[in-house]
Amino acid sequence: MKKVVITLISLFLCVGVSAQGVAKSETADNEGYKFTVLKELPVTSVKNQSRAGTCWDYSGLAFLEAELLRMGKGTYDLSEMYTAYWDYMDRAMASIRSHGTVSFSQGGCFGDVLHCMETYGLVPEEQMRPGVMYRDSLSNHSELSAMTNPMVKAAASSGSLQSDSNYQLLCMKAIQAVHSVYLGVPPERFTYGGKSYTPQTFYASLGLKADDYIQVTAFLHKPLYSTFAVESPDNWRNDHSYNVTLDELLDITDYALQHGYPVGWDSDVSEPGFRQNSRNGFCVLPATEVSGSDVAGSDMAHWTGMSAKDIMDESANRPTPQRWVTPQERQLGWDNHETNDDHLMLIYGMAKDQIGNEYYMVKNSWGAYNGDYKGMFYASKAFFRYKTITILIHKDALSRDMKKKLNIK
Repeated sequence: MKKVVITLISLFLCVGVSAQGVAKSETADNEGYKFTVLKELPVTSVKNQSRAGTCWDYSGLAFLEAELLRMGKGTYDLSEMYTAYWDYMDRAMASIRSHGTVSFSQGGCFGDVLHCMETYGLVPEEQMRPGVMYRDSLSNHSELSAMTNPMVKAAASSGSLQSDSNYQLLCMKAIQAVHSVYLGVPPERFTYGGKSYTPQTFYASLGLKADDYIQVTAFLHKPLYSTFAVESPDNWRNDHSYNVTLDELLDITDYALQHGYPVGWDSDVSEPGFRQNSRNGFCVLPATEVSGSDVAGSDMAHWTGMSAKDIMDESANRPTPQRWVTPQERQLGWDNHETNDDHLMLIYGMAKDQIGNEYYMVKNSWGAYNGDYKGMFYASKAFFRYKTITILIHKDALSRDMKKKLNIK
């Protein structure tokens, strides 16, 4: 996924959200949002990716940590830097081999976490912590990228690369050395809980299997119930997702949560309903055209005839009717680049507001913001319907009928 721009991070430093559904405090002239939790799954603590464009890494490992809780394995804190180290190395090599066709950046997708887990294993956070190489406790990959981006670009554009006596590319050894300086050296063996592990044996001990997880999407330009690689620059591994209808995408998400399975969420966060409101604990997709017939006989008649700007402004203060996009509108948003592969998060529950709008409960990776919600927020199903790129779930989170449609056993 694309890296989260530093200015966006700054924008959300004061977000207030509640994992337990505590409503935003009301004022005399602000009714506020009141959320009722319908389903809530256990998750680990909120992390802070800080100045690193590795939301895919933080959200992917948050998903795995939630899976371990679901599986009864207990609470784990897995190292994001270990996964990022190996993914950066893989992407550098792919860029060099493709002569730069594969872009080299901090971004990534859920598939990167699964691939690195299966290939390189996992390690606890204590083995490779963020920021320790530069006297910090949070990630800052700005200088790292400033060093490695030109190196990868130069190697990718070279007509002839030098190698050592073992036929290993010197450029890759140099790129690896820089990553070791900024991220740390991946451990070959370590002790955890009184036992000795390699990264691979530690991964095996957790009972996780990369093949157990699938990604699902809903676009019109590919056949239903087949798989394809979503066309995102950060899907550089060309990982495939199952394609379903838009209604089925929401049904799959609901079914997973209702049956105790967490959901990884790859979404666009540039929409005004996210940027304007998520710092207050929610993101929405207001219906900026509301007719009398849509709300006749309901308390939502208040919005009939209001301008689009008035409704957007109102949505910052209290729930408003939501825009329920068609599959065609969603497809156009992707094709015309209004919807972008911006940010990955974790969905761990469902809720509703006081006028009946439904929401997903989301764990973010931008730290525990000030306020009641501590780094969590509520995303309306209307927003999810429009702006979701893919979701990540355990294949057993699918219903029997959906497994049959997708030919998954």
